[in-house]
Amino acid sequence: MKRLHKTLIALTAVGLLTTACSDPGGGSDDSGTKKTASAWPAETAKLDGVNLTIWAAQNSNAVAKQVAADFEQKTGAKIKIVTVPDPYEQSVQTKVASGDKPDLAFWQPTASQLTAINAKQNLQSLDGAPFIDKYKPALKDSTGILDKTRYAALVTVPAVEGVWYNKEVFAKYGITDTPKNFDEMVADAKTIKAKGGVPFYEMGGDKWATQWWVQVQLADAAKAGLWDKVNKNEEKFTDPTILDAIKRYKSLVDEGLFNKNYASATFVDQSKALLDGDAAMAIQVNTFFSQMQAQSDTAELNKKIGFFPISPKGNVGTVIPDQSNALVAFKTGDAKREAAARQFLSYWMGSAYPGFIKSLNTVSIQEGVDTPATVPEALSANADSIGNSVGSMQVLAVVNPDLYLNLANMLAGQASPSKVAETTQAQFAQLAQAIGTPGF
Repeated sequence: MKRLHKTLIALTAVGLLTTACSDPGGGSDDSGTKKTASAWPAETAKLDGVNLTIWAAQNSNAVAKQVAADFEQKTGAKIKIVTVPDPYEQSVQTKVASGDKPDLAFWQPTASQLTAINAKQNLQSLDGAPFIDKYKPALKDSTGILDKTRYAALVTVPAVEGVWYNKEVFAKYGITDTPKNFDEMVADAKTIKAKGGVPFYEMGGDKWATQWWVQVQLADAAKAGLWDKVNKNEEKFTDPTILDAIKRYKSLVDEGLFNKNYASATFVDQSKALLDGDAAMAIQVNTFFSQMQAQSDTAELNKKIGFFPISPKGNVGTVIPDQSNALVAFKTGDAKREAAARQFLSYWMGSAYPGFIKSLNTVSIQEGVDTPATVPEALSANADSIGNSVGSMQVLAVVNPDLYLNLANMLAGQASPSKVAETTQAQFAQLAQAIGTPGF
């Protein structure tokens, strides 16, 4: 609860509690006057003497490095990339609440996180950006928008929760086809365990990925409107849909289908275990694959690692754009720097974009820009799953409670599934009430 109280304090400080009951439409200024679209300068217009700051997390501080260097050379601007300590989102909110703002920042482009940073008050609108129509149709309006105003620029494929698996381990235990639903995946896991292998690997020591196990089980329900009901206080975390998903996660752990050190293992441990074949599967997002890319090459990854989305009834992926996928531009009060920030985004997603995805060796999110042939197959499979996917809790819920921390406590033996649900529901209600959500 200590982290929740800090979040509420930050929400208050950035103005959420005082503006929650007003019209949140991002297309108007505080007086209600309709705003005109911001001007978008030419990509390489001269910016001599302009200094920009970009905030990034530990896992995103190298993403913009080459683009920034090229932009500096072409425009004369200077860009400083500052690594903000983890937990990144909370650290950024605290800094913004104290009046400290960058020009740009990597930020999770979900509705709940745009609300958390009080986008209307703190962020520039990116409506009318020249790169919007370049996005692939499935991605164009999928994220980065709050109350009909675009506040975030997507730069890489949004993360998808699903199953990364070791092809060689599957073959070793006679599994020739990827599972077609959650029950089939569990059946394969039991086969692997019965033959002496480790089916799943969890990183409970780093905590944040524990929630993926619950969220993939909610994918079908999410498509049927689960989070709309939760947002209206018509369904709770303590009701069967979510509680049963928590209980099943715990039951799989109790059956011994995970690594023995599931409560203390780390993100680095998890990626190494899957790459080395010490475990068959891990439910994770795209940054997990990036970790394996840092330890391997495309040839080895294509040989060893595959990906499939999973849900109770099929192969529905769960989309959760993270902070490494998008940037926001802050209102700093300096018109020249604000325009320069927009210019940088325009350059990045304009003429610099083909070179950017080639240097990052990642999937293209733009029409007319091909994905490099060197991109590993599993990463492409992950991106392809977006077409049949649903938003995560972070995407579809009005606020984001500490589900992952509560689940990590469960793995550590400090909470039952029912306690996890009760605590998460209480946090959700408190946060929803703080931003003036009807029904709370």
